[in-house]
Amino acid sequence: MSLKVLGVAAFLSAGLLLTGCKPAPDLTKADAQALIQAKYDQTPPSAVNIVVDQSGLARGITAGYWARTKVYPNGYWADFMLTPAGKKLVTLQKGGDVIQWHPENAGDKNFSIVVVTVATSHLKAHDVGDPQDEAGGTKGAVFVEASNVEGLPNDLQIISTGPGNQLSIKRMASFALDSGAWKLQSIH
Repeated sequence: MSLKVLGVAAFLSAGLLLTGCKPAPDLTKADAQALIQAKYDQTPPSAVNIVVDQSGLARGITAGYWARTKVYPNGYWADFMLTPAGKKLVTLQKGGDVIQWHPENAGDKNFSIVVVTVATSHLKAHDVGDPQDEAGGTKGAVFVEASNVEGLPNDLQIISTGPGNQLSIKRMASFALDSGAWKLQSIH
């Protein structure tokens, strides 16, 4: 009799054990992107730093963001004042409202200044890769983190794509299972 009771108890225990273990839900690319973007949307928005090279300087003049106020005797140095329209869009990283365009020489193609957008925005996540299994039951996915310049005027968007600007970067997100649902654990 005790052997039968032990057999039934073992059978019931095995059944409870098997039904109590649910497989982890799938983590799709879309799910991973939604979790990453939710994190970015919860983070305070930030300004975008834009490197302005010689081409960007010319485009900013044409767009009316800044105007030349002084030309130096060497012929290649100049100062530019942010216009009222420009002040609504950008500030100078170094402060003030005068761009001091002072390259090393007339042929210096590497000289640049940095402007900072007045408008702030949330980072955007895109091009999320397939989540991969990692140690400890976590998953990881590579994705592209991008500064959002969509709301800026077209000329400023074009300047932001010039040399020296890095509006996007590859990142890695880690996810962990928490109470049966995937949660974003970290971004690095």
